[in-house]
Amino acid sequence: MQDLAKFETAAKAGKKLPPVHLWNPAYTGDLDMRIAADGSWFYQGTPILRERMVRLFSTILRKDDDGRTYMVTPEEKYGIIVDDAHFTAVEMQVENEGPNQTLLLRTNLDEIVAVGKEHPLRFQQTDTEGGIKPYILVRGKLEALLSRAIFYDLAEIGVVEEHDGTDWFGVWSDGTFWPMALADEIGAER
Repeated sequence: MQDLAKFETAAKAGKKLPPVHLWNPAYTGDLDMRIAADGSWFYQGTPILRERMVRLFSTILRKDDDGRTYMVTPEEKYGIIVDDAHFTAVEMQVENEGPNQTLLLRTNLDEIVAVGKEHPLRFQQTDTEGGIKPYILVRGKLEALLSRAIFYDLAEIGVVEEHDGTDWFGVWSDGTFWPMALADEIGAER
């Protein structure tokens, strides 16, 4: 794992992305392209194994208000299928503790984001008993699903805090408490 200084340097040196939010071409149709739940990309049912190609495609992704994800250029807009999230968070670095804590996450495509107001965490209840899936907003409306290992790391550094008269279990980052679950539902105590 990289040390924190290298992690932060990489985050600050991020490459400039195309302004897909400014492009408004007419809908061109659907591509037989899919991002699987594990972050793998497929074209016509075949895995895309060239990481550089996947990285390039990821720079022109946009999720619109209709809830669909598109690959957008100034002249074309193709719909694609996303099984769960657009990215997967695969590494986490923690700086400081408590309310001064900052969580940095790296995606499977090497985008680095700090959990905070620009990159909020959200926790979605699953259909399975008490299951929770953690996500972070990466850019635009594109999210990353946190890997199971990172979820366990979050659970390990989680604390119980009172908000609006209710005890919540969650984590701090960038001065904000990110509630994961009601403390009494998971048996967490202060």
